[in-house]
Amino acid sequence: IQVWCDQEYDGGGWMVIQRRQDGSVNFFTTWQHYKNGFGNLEGEHWLGLEYIHLLTRQGSYMLRVLMEDWSGRQAQAEYNTFALEPESDFYRLQLGKYQGSAGDSLSWHNGRQFTTLDHDHDAYSGNCAHYQKGGWWYNMCAHSNLNGIWYKGGHYRSRYQDGVYWAEFVVVPTPSIRW
Repeated sequence: IQVWCDQEYDGGGWMVIQRRQDGSVNFFTTWQHYKNGFGNLEGEHWLGLEYIHLLTRQGSYMLRVLMEDWSGRQAQAEYNTFALEPESDFYRLQLGKYQGSAGDSLSWHNGRQFTTLDHDHDAYSGNCAHYQKGGWWYNMCAHSNLNGIWYKGGHYRSRYQDGVYWAEFVVVPTPSIRW
């Protein structure tokens, strides 16, 4: 497996499991793509649920989410433990305690299984991935979704929260974030 490692942020050594930067990759895709990974490691990409699961079962990992809104304001969310359960449990998300400046928009999804447009494992009667245009660990849809549509300039063009979204890090009137 090839991974992108960030050697600049906070002393380096950070494995990048997902990157959004310009909207060049469609994240509204199937279970197989999310399982195996897609995109380009040097640009927008998703490492792959199976790879993330295999890596996180080998030891103790933390998760750090770095984000920036369209006005240049940056924030981070950090979880002191992070793991994904195996595919037989639909890559259920396991998170530890939150700290950071972005607000905690991921703990609401803790313990949830991954949902894609063709595999519905959320708590909603419909398919949240269909409405929010990307695979994620949806609950009754989302309090965050970093795999939504990349709306250039940050302005939603839909009545749904289908853009890149982190509820606690919203600047009205541009709710979509850069990530």
